[in-house]
Amino acid sequence: MESIKSSLYAYCMAYVIERITRLKTEIKKTQSSANEETKSSAGDKYETGRAMAQLEIEKNTKQLAEAERLQGMLQAIHLDLVSDMIIPGSLVTTSKGIFYISISIGLVDINKQQYFIIAPDSPIGKLFMGKKAGDTVSWNGNTYDIQKVD
Repeated sequence: MESIKSSLYAYCMAYVIERITRLKTEIKKTQSSANEETKSSAGDKYETGRAMAQLEIEKNTKQLAEAERLQGMLQAIHLDLVSDMIIPGSLVTTSKGIFYISISIGLVDINKQQYFIIAPDSPIGKLFMGKKAGDTVSWNGNTYDIQKVD
């Protein structure tokens, strides 16, 4: 049976790859649409449409760069690395839920269990990093007793 850490990692990677694919497709469609606009329009309407398409491409290009950065963060996680300290790739069982430290996705259900997928550089992720089982973290008025680090 596949480990839950492997399942969570695969979920994160699929999430990022889908995002990258969608953004690349959107950029191509917008570019193609802008090119068609060139052929069929003239004057101010053409300039406005072209400028709006360029803004859309720039927005999607920034989002694509961020998605590719997240993919790089995931690729840096070593699934076979075992540590008693919380590091990227750790599965952290607390008194208030189970956290997977990788990228920011939020709450997900896998195999009828809920997991919080958070980034190590998120506010709560920063508090968890370097902690061990038995430590306590307080964030946003909540206290998290760290019970287990896998």
